[in-house]
Amino acid sequence: MLTAGAAALLAALGLVSPPVAGAATASAPDAFSETAQQQIAALQAVKAGRTAAESKVDSKLLVAEKGVGKQLNALQSGATVSPAGTVLVDIRASKVSPDLLAGLTKAGAGIRAVSDRYGSVRAEVPLAKVGEIAARGDVKRVEQADQAMTARELATPATTPEKTETKQQKADRIAGELQKAVSAKSQRSAAAAAPLVSEGDRAHNADLARQQFGVTGVGVKACALSDGVDSLAASQAKGELPPDVDVIAGQEGDGDEGTAMLEIIHDLAPRAALGFASAFNSDASFADNIRKLRFESHCDVIVDDVIYFKESPFQDWIIAQAVNDVTADGALYFSSAGNEGNVASGTAGHWEGDFVDSGKSVGKFAGTAHNFAGAAGNQIYEPISNASSAGVPVTLHWSDPLGASANDYDLYLLNSAGAVVSFSQDVQNGAQDPYERVTTPAFGGTGLRLAIVKFSGANRYLSLSALRGRFSDSADGLKAYNTPGVTVGHSAARDAFSVAAAPAAKAFGRALEPGDPANPAGPYPGSFSGATKAERFTSDGPRRVFYEANGTPITPGNVSSTGGEVRNKPEITAADGVQTSVSGFNPFFGTSAAAPHAAAIAALVLSGNPGLPPAEVREALINTAIDIETPGRDNFTGAGVILADKVLAYTGASPQPLVVAKQPTVTPADGGSALDPGDTAKVTLPVTNDGDGTAVSTSVVLTSPTPGVTVAPRSKSYGTISPGQTGVNDFTITVPASQQLGVPVVLNARVTFAGAHSPTTTSFSLPVGTPSPVAKDFAYAGAPVFIPDNSPVGASVTIPVSGVGRASKVSLSVDGTTCSTDPTSTTVGLNHSYVGDLVGTLTAPSGAKATVFQRNGGSGKNLCKVVFADNAAAAFSTVTSANAPFTGTWRPTQALTGNLAGAAVDGTWTFAVVDAAGGDDGFIRSVALHINGFVQPAAAGAPSNVRGVTNNGPVHPQ
Repeated sequence: MLTAGAAALLAALGLVSPPVAGAATASAPDAFSETAQQQIAALQAVKAGRTAAESKVDSKLLVAEKGVGKQLNALQSGATVSPAGTVLVDIRASKVSPDLLAGLTKAGAGIRAVSDRYGSVRAEVPLAKVGEIAARGDVKRVEQADQAMTARELATPATTPEKTETKQQKADRIAGELQKAVSAKSQRSAAAAAPLVSEGDRAHNADLARQQFGVTGVGVKACALSDGVDSLAASQAKGELPPDVDVIAGQEGDGDEGTAMLEIIHDLAPRAALGFASAFNSDASFADNIRKLRFESHCDVIVDDVIYFKESPFQDWIIAQAVNDVTADGALYFSSAGNEGNVASGTAGHWEGDFVDSGKSVGKFAGTAHNFAGAAGNQIYEPISNASSAGVPVTLHWSDPLGASANDYDLYLLNSAGAVVSFSQDVQNGAQDPYERVTTPAFGGTGLRLAIVKFSGANRYLSLSALRGRFSDSADGLKAYNTPGVTVGHSAARDAFSVAAAPAAKAFGRALEPGDPANPAGPYPGSFSGATKAERFTSDGPRRVFYEANGTPITPGNVSSTGGEVRNKPEITAADGVQTSVSGFNPFFGTSAAAPHAAAIAALVLSGNPGLPPAEVREALINTAIDIETPGRDNFTGAGVILADKVLAYTGASPQPLVVAKQPTVTPADGGSALDPGDTAKVTLPVTNDGDGTAVSTSVVLTSPTPGVTVAPRSKSYGTISPGQTGVNDFTITVPASQQLGVPVVLNARVTFAGAHSPTTTSFSLPVGTPSPVAKDFAYAGAPVFIPDNSPVGASVTIPVSGVGRASKVSLSVDGTTCSTDPTSTTVGLNHSYVGDLVGTLTAPSGAKATVFQRNGGSGKNLCKVVFADNAAAAFSTVTSANAPFTGTWRPTQALTGNLAGAAVDGTWTFAVVDAAGGDDGFIRSVALHINGFVQPAAAGAPSNVRGVTNNGPVHPQ
């Protein structure tokens, strides 16, 4: 229903009952019809009548809230409103404070993602509360949630409705695939089929390169960001991925493109360590996760295949800034160039250039339309191809600094009858971003066209992109205008590698549009050569940029087509159209598949050249690329397609040893089972060469920072150790009688050898004292705590612990009295309708944290009488929905004792649960800690248990 203000504005314009499309006054195809003039005037009336708070609201949300769109013929507000009357928004704030989160929750918001660094909250909020939220002093903007897409090219065109799986159907499918993989693994013989290998391994000569240079990725950690890793466990069970993929807790995501990307990396660099985080929780969360992968997970090579629509072509925004941060720290960053087409192949849907005033004003308010024809004529519309018009995001950016645009441009989508179909007309008055976006109808249309209107301000350089659409001449005489340069955002960051795609094997299976030329095929089982052709959909560059990341102009006073800097993007080309074991990704097309191939080759380079500066890696990749398409460097394949053997030869790669100290065995001289204060003990220390090359002149220096502890001898030689082999030596340690019971002795093993990875340092904590066989129990005694659906805020309970001191063992139980799969049960320890959504963590009084469970169990319901103990035979990560309700004893995701018992355990512990996916909720009801302390030592013969932690960056002991 119209608000009184909106109704009055429309009435004043005579637009309460606007003319229907068929009654539109006839006009030339390059002129606004009477209908369009009236619609735009009505929309501008809403814009002109905004309050200060409403000026902070996305124009589409505001029109939806006021109900104006319903009164204007053919108009879609563009705001996606749920049946419950909610909208997904990004709230940009001066600071994310507890007060802001509490205020949002009070307004009925469901929190979806929070970024403290970037002052951003993604939330599902009632549309009726948007204005109230915008009126807060700490809120800068309330925007329709910034959307993203991966660079996977779908075998089915967008005009074909997809069969969407329900959450339960997906869970059942993945559980079935996992069970099939586990069964096959248990029956597998030596003659069983090998795992699937990407054809890109052969096409890039990576298989020959590994054999010729003896490098496998060892010593390097390669990490991916995409939608999700739903089928990670199934891929691991099939042997397609290693068992130790490092996924940031709570950032597992939703989807499987990440799984497919990891399989590609593993195919080419099989001994590189792997990691993952989702890029799809929000734009700010994506930026946060890029930084986490480098600064917390220590990834050396990072790759993504995602573009957020708001990413500016003209200035490095928050995602590109995160890329800049990690590349400045030495990481190599690869990103898909995109599948938005290129001018050379006739598949583009991008125009950029200076604003040209058409002289055609719009409506009763300010505004003149842009002339796309420029000096060649006067045309105010850019026509969209009918065959590529379904659900296309169209972005408009202009050359103002982010967060400081004082020049106001608007974007309109019209149909062939001259009626406005969609619009974007945010306010830009000095504190906003230079950005507008519309989306074409879900099933497309005939004769759709775009118009850019300068509402107020100065002329600026414009960028108009129909992402996965195409600008084509219309049937009624409109000419399409395309220019190169659709590659935007973080893929265009200075030190990122933007990666184009060329097929490794079979051609992409459908015409991009009816009547298009045939798609090229790849060389498999041969390798790429100068005859290789790029995918017709791969995006082109270059990228003109006007501002540094902080908003400083690159060419002060000139933000036109002659200003700024031009970045040559994309840089390189790699394989797509390859096989993976992941359902829906065989074959896997798009620059989404190309980027991980390039990243994997970079991992091989670092593996064979540890410490090689990023500038030299860049030089090697570009200088050895095989020129394809247009002779010389071109704007859609860069320097050409890369070959692993040529890159490794250029860098002089060689197999590198990587020797790491492994967990020692401690045998007290008195024959006791534990290391006690005053003991002397033999320490048997194995060191293993986990590298590709032979380690010579290997020696170990063993020291202890624990006061009073002596180690003899201080060093020992281990000689030559071949790859995969282990050397062993004995040391003697003496523990002072004054050593406090339960306070561990710390040993630092520094291993030196001839090689670039030398030295490696590993620390071990040796428990002192005999573990008590009796556990003390500490239970949560409060009321049930609600676990909010799909919210990083989560739920937590506290458990006070006293009278223990130091712990020898920590376990956690989720209790209950009567177990069932009733998701509303009050007799289980944790009731939830989809346990696979949950991430559980346990935090000690010291602040140390361990992940207990991480998105395990699929659609299974409820935890009841389940114990998480480090010595359990099976890991909770192996459970499926068939195990529900989850009971018994399971190994947690991360060791509880090893991670949480390094300090005194008396104090307040916190058990927290986050629901990381939508559609389900539950309660924490009954949980307890079980902690064993120490007793006075008693003689026994068995060696004691020791726990080890490696802390030397790129070394990852198995």
